[in-house]
Amino acid sequence: MCMEGNNIDIIGAEKFIKNFFRCLNINLPSETPGRFCKMIYELTTYQNISNKEIADTVNKTFEIDCHTNSKNMVTIKDINAFSLCEHHVALMYDMKVTVSYVPNGFVLGFSKIVRMVDMVCKRLQLQEKITSDVFEIMNILTKSNDVAVLIKAKHSCVTARGVCNVSAETVSTIFGGEFSKSDELKALFLHNLK
Repeated sequence: MCMEGNNIDIIGAEKFIKNFFRCLNINLPSETPGRFCKMIYELTTYQNISNKEIADTVNKTFEIDCHTNSKNMVTIKDINAFSLCEHHVALMYDMKVTVSYVPNGFVLGFSKIVRMVDMVCKRLQLQEKITSDVFEIMNILTKSNDVAVLIKAKHSCVTARGVCNVSAETVSTIFGGEFSKSDELKALFLHNLK
């Protein structure tokens, strides 16, 4: 049985997961394989959706006065997010995403930026890729390269397995356009993180 329009074989996936855990000698309650499959599907909803398609979905802008100082910076910080890493299908958690841009004749709807981050994170991802995807989508939405993205996150592949270091945090950044050229703008961006 396939989920409508998605070529998703949930029944096949449930059978596979049941057998997968059986091969590891792990007995699960009968409903767990189905719940596991639905969870993975939910957490990877946008796996096969392009950055351009995400940008088209959340594209909501508002014109601003052309006399507005073009060096004004808009920052949305502490966007809570989580994702699954493509290496171990392990959780990236306590993720805080900060996005800044310099308006270019219009501003973006704040909730749309938060929604875009959520959509990008609902893929099997790397933190570095999430950072570059958010940056690319913001470039599309703002029609400008004057964008900065910073992400801080913990990775359960570090905290809960392997080295088991619970305090390790990964930080990834991209500075484009004026953010990469202007030390003052970059300093203001970093100051806004406090």
